[in-house]
Amino acid sequence: MIPDDDPSRSLTVANPDDPGTTYVSLVGNMYAMLITGAQTDGRYCLIDMRVPDGGGPPPHRHDVEEMFTILEGEIEFTFRGEQHTVRAGSTINIPANAPHNFRNVSGAPARMLCMCTPAGQDEYFLRIGDVIAGPDAPPPQLSPGEQAERRRRAAELAPEYRSEFL
Repeated sequence: MIPDDDPSRSLTVANPDDPGTTYVSLVGNMYAMLITGAQTDGRYCLIDMRVPDGGGPPPHRHDVEEMFTILEGEIEFTFRGEQHTVRAGSTINIPANAPHNFRNVSGAPARMLCMCTPAGQDEYFLRIGDVIAGPDAPPPQLSPGEQAERRRRAAELAPEYRSEFL
């Protein structure tokens, strides 16, 4: 049986230009939280990721499925040690628990949508990154000590978000 409709849940329209969108600077990337776990009852979150040339996270794994759709440019994904170049218009799924990372090595900015199932990465990024004013706001200029603090906080909170750095 399909459960009854839950009228306490509302329609969500995601627009990266919406003034209510939260933007986070994280390791040089800019992430716009388009749809949060709070809006989906924890089922998933959707993040608009803008990745500058050379940008991307370190190798990691987590108990979260990630699906990336490349909107602009190209991204090099390393999945279980094997590299895959994914270009605009393509979608890639990273299974939960698999070691992976991505890097923009294209020489130009790239943009992608990332859906995480279940949600939680949105909260994690908000706790370890820096909220910025908008998609064109420059990332904060962090001192070496501040950068070390961000890395320490990311590692400390990783288990809470079912993640680990490799």
